[in-house]
Amino acid sequence: MSVVSSRARYPELCVADKEGRIYNVPFLASAGMRGGHYSRLRLSRMTKLPYGSQLFMLPDRFPVGFDPESREFVSLEQNPFNTKGPEPCYAVAAFMAPGYTVTENAAYLEIPHTGLLPLFAYAAVAFYEGDFYVSGIRVDRELRQDVRFMDMKRVRRNVKIFEKMFPKNRLVRHLENCALVNQCPAAKNFFLKRYEGPLPTSPSCNAQCAGCLSLQPGGTCPVTQPRIRFVPSPEEIAEVALFHILHVKDPVVSFGQGCEGEPLLAGPVIEKAVKLIRSKTRKGIINLNTNASRPRMIAKLLDAGLDSIRVSLNSVQTKYYERYYQPKDYSFKDVKKSVRVARKRGAFISLNYLIIPGFTDSRQEVAALQKFLAAYPVDMIQWRNLNYDPRAYFRLLRFHPAPEALWDIPKLIRFVKKTYPRIMTGYFNPSKKRIKRRVSL
Repeated sequence: MSVVSSRARYPELCVADKEGRIYNVPFLASAGMRGGHYSRLRLSRMTKLPYGSQLFMLPDRFPVGFDPESREFVSLEQNPFNTKGPEPCYAVAAFMAPGYTVTENAAYLEIPHTGLLPLFAYAAVAFYEGDFYVSGIRVDRELRQDVRFMDMKRVRRNVKIFEKMFPKNRLVRHLENCALVNQCPAAKNFFLKRYEGPLPTSPSCNAQCAGCLSLQPGGTCPVTQPRIRFVPSPEEIAEVALFHILHVKDPVVSFGQGCEGEPLLAGPVIEKAVKLIRSKTRKGIINLNTNASRPRMIAKLLDAGLDSIRVSLNSVQTKYYERYYQPKDYSFKDVKKSVRVARKRGAFISLNYLIIPGFTDSRQEVAALQKFLAAYPVDMIQWRNLNYDPRAYFRLLRFHPAPEALWDIPKLIRFVKKTYPRIMTGYFNPSKKRIKRRVSL
């Protein structure tokens, strides 16, 4: 990484050369993008690059900055620091550490016919007086997935110990690969015996999400979390879950991980596993991360002892939900029915609300969210980033907002907090003690 030093008058545009070296451009201010519209970035609305974040070069995408002299947004197609001849430069984005929500995407122009970006969230990034800043806000202060507290030596040591403790458990073998090869923070936490333990179960799915992390038919872009290839037995699942629950102070275990399809399709197996777990202990929370496509199965799982569900959606508007999720054998009506089923049974309900600036904070989606929350009360909104190519997302949804029709993500989150004070805001599935602390406020 190379950085040109300067006494900054404003947050400066960051660009990358063809080798991936990053430069700040002193004569251009940084810009962000929401729904294809550019805006000048303000330092007061940015945060220093969080520890554990990554900076990406965006191939085939020219950076867009703001020219203070002409007062216009301009694209920079040539590297201004290369003295050996013309050389292209590329946009730079940040993939923020868990617990942070993107408020503006990196601003760029695409080269025609370019491919999809890999499945990450692309926050705008700037350079100011020796530090990188990003367009994002912290929505969860829990250190659950902070890499500074994930000792990989201890993870590797415990992997060897667990191999001896669970010699025949295929799920443990799968989680070993998740932790050591795919660097999954949830799997690492399992081997560190803390926070939330993952219980991936289902190799199949009844949706075809454009941004599926574990399966991309046709290889449109690489997967980031290869999918589990088998269904663990109820006994294997219960063995993993009970070990985690009994060795963690305030535990959560969750079905529905990034390395699997939809857990409801393995519902009968999960139902038996939950009954096995609850026959041994009432400690902790058993959670289901789900697309909520099968209300009857959710009812069975809750009756078996499931405590909470987290419903994933990119939109509360049917047409935009279905354009992204491409459901095979269910509709958005089933999702809403599942929320009602869970509410009647007293479950804790979270929305895994997948955020992209320019859509989530559009007036149309905000109005729809208000109607949804009035009709389908939930306990928490997890403001998580949708890992998808920003410009491709708006083409997929066929949604092109006018600039004046946009709020912004911080304003939306503040609005929800004020309008619905009982709804928790965060990023991670909460534990029993965290929920209790929130309820007692």
